[in-house]
Amino acid sequence: MTFADRIRPLAITTSLLSAACGTVNQGPADAKRPVGADVRQVAEWLAGNYSSGAQSAKDPQFRNVVLHIAPMWTDQPDARWFYVEQAMANAPDKPYRQRVYRLTDTGDGVESMIYDLPGDPLTYAGAWRAQKPLDQLLPSMLVPKAGCAVRLARTDGLTWTGGTEGTGCPSSREGAAYTTSEVTLTPNELRSWDRGFDSTGKQVWGSTAGPYIFVKEIAK
Repeated sequence: MTFADRIRPLAITTSLLSAACGTVNQGPADAKRPVGADVRQVAEWLAGNYSSGAQSAKDPQFRNVVLHIAPMWTDQPDARWFYVEQAMANAPDKPYRQRVYRLTDTGDGVESMIYDLPGDPLTYAGAWRAQKPLDQLLPSMLVPKAGCAVRLARTDGLTWTGGTEGTGCPSSREGAAYTTSEVTLTPNELRSWDRGFDSTGKQVWGSTAGPYIFVKEIAK
């Protein structure tokens, strides 16, 4: 396993979206539907600061990664928005992944859409602490990652699971043709597994030992 394989957790992400233009597309029905209990629950569980340190200490195949998921645009009635940042624990001010997530109801679960930030993402580094760098952003300025939506369904009262669908989330990293994400969310833990595959279905990047396990920091 390469170093890159080990540091690239599947960000409950890492994956979630719409069309590959530079605007956020919302249909009339979607725009009018206020968030329901499912989105509110997923949003509440998702928000927080996480670490994979406990997993890394037990298994050196996994790196010690910090993950921050901070609410943003909290006045939006039809969705819950988050700024997401990941970094190595020994370089917390140099994130290697920054995204915006948008959670909406699907009628039978929750869809998380992922967007890239405009311009240089490092401009927004640390925005999970104080969101001033995000103040000038509008939803229309985000860049959706087409085909990478993550759909979550309730497994039981304390678990949501899901992931991307099919092979429609493109990736050109390390010879990959597409990427997949698998996510499990509980009140205090997020498991995410991102992998890249070539056109024959062979895995070419990502963990081969299972998902990263991010434990939420308990507020004191």
